[in-house]
Amino acid sequence: MPACRRLAALLFTGTMAFGGAFGGLDAGAQEARSDQIDVQILSTTDLHMNVMDYDYYADKPDPGIGLVRVASLIRKARAEKPNTLLVDAGDLIQGTPMGDYVARVQGLGPGKFQPIIAALNALGYDAAVMGNHEFNFGLDYAVAAEKEAKYPVLAGNVNRVEDGQPLFPAGVILDRDFTDGAGAKHTVRVGVVGVLTPQIVLWDKDKLEGKVTTSDIVEVAAKTARDLKTQGADVVVAVIHSGLSAAPHQKMAENAGVAVAAIPEVDAVVTGHAHRVFPAADYANLPDADIPHGLIHGKPVVMAGFFGDHLGVIDLILSADPKAHGGKGGWTVAAGHAETRPVLTRVNGKATPLVEPDAAVAAIAKDAHQATLDYVRQPVGKSTGRIETYFSFIADQPALDIVSDAQRQYVAKALAGGPYAALPILSAAAPFKAGGKPGPDYFTDVAAGQISLRNVADLYLYPNIVAAVKVTGAQVRDWLEMGARVFNRVDPAKKEPQMLVNRAVPSFDFDVIDGVTWRVDVTQPPRFGGDGKLAAGDNHRIVDLRYNGQPVKDEDEFIVVTNNYRANGGGNFPGLTGQNIIYSGTETIQEIIADYLRAAGTLVPATNHSWGFVPVTAPVTVLYDTNAKAAALLTQYPNLSDVGPGDAGLELFRVDLSPTALAGGVLGK
Repeated sequence: MPACRRLAALLFTGTMAFGGAFGGLDAGAQEARSDQIDVQILSTTDLHMNVMDYDYYADKPDPGIGLVRVASLIRKARAEKPNTLLVDAGDLIQGTPMGDYVARVQGLGPGKFQPIIAALNALGYDAAVMGNHEFNFGLDYAVAAEKEAKYPVLAGNVNRVEDGQPLFPAGVILDRDFTDGAGAKHTVRVGVVGVLTPQIVLWDKDKLEGKVTTSDIVEVAAKTARDLKTQGADVVVAVIHSGLSAAPHQKMAENAGVAVAAIPEVDAVVTGHAHRVFPAADYANLPDADIPHGLIHGKPVVMAGFFGDHLGVIDLILSADPKAHGGKGGWTVAAGHAETRPVLTRVNGKATPLVEPDAAVAAIAKDAHQATLDYVRQPVGKSTGRIETYFSFIADQPALDIVSDAQRQYVAKALAGGPYAALPILSAAAPFKAGGKPGPDYFTDVAAGQISLRNVADLYLYPNIVAAVKVTGAQVRDWLEMGARVFNRVDPAKKEPQMLVNRAVPSFDFDVIDGVTWRVDVTQPPRFGGDGKLAAGDNHRIVDLRYNGQPVKDEDEFIVVTNNYRANGGGNFPGLTGQNIIYSGTETIQEIIADYLRAAGTLVPATNHSWGFVPVTAPVTVLYDTNAKAAALLTQYPNLSDVGPGDAGLELFRVDLSPTALAGGVLGK
C-alpha cells in the first residue's frame, strides 16, 4: 500500500552516465564479446492474483493485465536470449475476486491448488519474494500457498516469534549453465536476496502479532548479499518487495530500493510494491538515477508495474574474473541496464494489445476462473440507481456512504450495551477505485438493477477486517486533514489552469468520515506530509467541522469505524497507531457490505453531503480529470463543465469554486 520515501547514502559520487560501476560498457548498446556472457533477468511484480486478462469487477476481458499476457512476453524474451532467470517481487495471492474465492471458498489441500503459483511453477520461475499482501488472508494460508511453489520463496526479514528464524530464507544461490558469446557453456552462480516491506506487522497486526516480527530491509539484504558472495555467488540480485524513494534512508523504511542498490555486494535490484514502472520519466528527479539505462547508484534496477501490465528486464554482461573467490576464478558484472516491456500500448486513449494471451497459463487457471465468475455473479441485492466513483474528489458519493453505513450498523450492534455504546459512531471510507496510476478505467461503476458479489468487491477491493477506534474531536479533524492531502493547493493568484487532485496521493488515503460535516479550503497547503508529520502546522484545510450541526470541540469523543489497515497505522494517519482500537471484528468489510445489501433488499443510492469546498473568491481555473463516462453525470454537478480530453485517456472538467457556484452548501447528488 502507501509509501514513505527514503534514499540511501551515496555509493558512487557524481552524475553517472552508464559505466561508473561496470567499467564503461553499456549492455544496452553492445553485444557480449565472445568471452563474455549475456544474462537477462526477467521479472514480474504485484500481480495481485491477476492470472487472467479479465476484470472481474466489470465482468469483461482486459487485455492490459494478467500473467496470461505477460507470460507471452516472458516466452518471447527467453527465445531471444536463452541465458535467463525469471523472478517475482511479491504480492501474488491477493487482489482480485479469484484471490478471494480461492482463499475463502475453495481453500487449499488435497486436490486443490493456488492457480497463480501453479502458473509460476509452469513458467519455470527461478525465485520469488513474498509481498505484504501475501499475509492478508492470514499467516497459515500464506505459508500453505507459498509451499506449493517449486521455486525458492524468500522472505529474509520476516522472522518467526517461536524460534527467531526467517519465515522463508533470506537468500539462495542458483547454479545455472549459461552460454558465452562463442557458444561455450559455463556454470554461473547467481545469488538471490529476498526481503519485503517490514510494515506487514503493522498493516496485518491482527493476523501476525505474536507470530512474526520483521527486520530492516537494508540490513538483512546487505548481510545476505555478503554471505552469498562468501558462499561463492558470482552475481547477486536483490529481489525486494519495496519501492523507490528520494528521501534519506531510515531504518525500517517501507521503500528501500535505492538503499539496496547502494549495497556493494548487490549487482542488480528487482523492486515492486509501489505499483509503478522503473525506469520511467516520473523518476527523473530520483538522485543517482540514470533513467535512460535504468540505473541507480550505477546498478540496474527495474520495477515492472502491477497486475501483469509490464515485464521487467535486466540485462547483464558478465566477464570472467580469475581473481574471484580467492583466486579460484568466477564471473563478475561488467555492464548492465534495465527496461520494462508493456503488454499493451495506449495512443490518444486507444488501447492496442502487444501480445496474445498464453494458452498454457490460461489452461492452468481455467477452472478457477470459471468458479470465480460463478462466485462473483451471485446476487446480493438491488439498486434503484447507478453507483460510481467518477467524482469522488468533487463531492460526497453514495458509493462511500454505502460502505460507511454498512460498517457503522455492524459496529453499532457489536458495541450495544457496552462501555462505548453512548459515544457517537462515525464511519470512514475511501474511494479505492478513482483513477490514478491504474489508468483511465480504474473507477467503480455499478449500473442500476441487480447487485452481485463482484459489485461488492468493486466497491471495496481489499479483504480488510472491520475495526473501530476511540478518538477525540481534534483527532477527527487531523484524520480529515491527512486525507485532504489528495488536493493540490489552489493558488488564488495563479492565472494558469491548476489541477485539483494530486494523483501522487493514492485514492485510498482520501478517507471521508461519515457522521460529521466539514469543508475543505484548497487554498491552504496540506497540514500533513505523507509521513503523517506536520508540514504546515499553522494551516488548516478542514474548516467548519460539525457533528449534528454543532461545532466539533477538540475534547469531544467519538468512535470511528474503519479497517484494520488504517486502525493499525496504515497510511501514517495522525493518532492511529493501533493503540486506540476498541473493537476488532472477524468479518471482512466485503462480507459486511454483502450482508448489509441482503438485508436492505433494494437500495436507494443517496448521500448525506458530508463535505464540500470553501469558495475561492479569485478567478482561478481549476481542473479535474476523470473517465469520459462522467460527462453523462454533469447534471448532478452544476459547478462542473467538460473541457475536453486530458492526459492518459482521461477527460478534463473545470471545477467552479466561486462563491456563486458553491452557494447553498455542498454540491453533488
